[in-house]
Amino acid sequence: MGLPNANYHLGLLYFVHLLVNIDKSVDEREKQAIRDLQIQEEIPETLIHIFKDAVLTKTERELFQYGVHLLNLCNDQEKLCALAHLYHLAEQESKTHIKEVRWLLYSLKDSEIDFEDVEMTARLVKASKQTTQSNNK
Repeated sequence: MGLPNANYHLGLLYFVHLLVNIDKSVDEREKQAIRDLQIQEEIPETLIHIFKDAVLTKTERELFQYGVHLLNLCNDQEKLCALAHLYHLAEQESKTHIKEVRWLLYSLKDSEIDFEDVEMTARLVKASKQTTQSNNK
């Protein structure tokens, strides 16, 4: 995929923030998934600081709209990766909140990416991680 751009990283961070904060509680699995995502996607600290500042000053709606705007500046592969990450995070919850489903559906609609592609990509990433973990044992 090459080096992801700042639009991809920030858009992904905004959506991850919205998704995990919907139910107003972030459990340990979600925190670990976010840390793993930051490492896996090699998100620079400067973007993390920009993101944290924005979260303090923007409403939920503004974060969503800006996240959509940023992801729409990305190529289709980056959009698909971002949505697959969100899908994976939603799977981390033992009980999925209806608002999480809405965020994912709105995100899909605005990105023009097929849900089947997101689901397949998320499954492939999950299978790849499991294979890597079992090979490292």
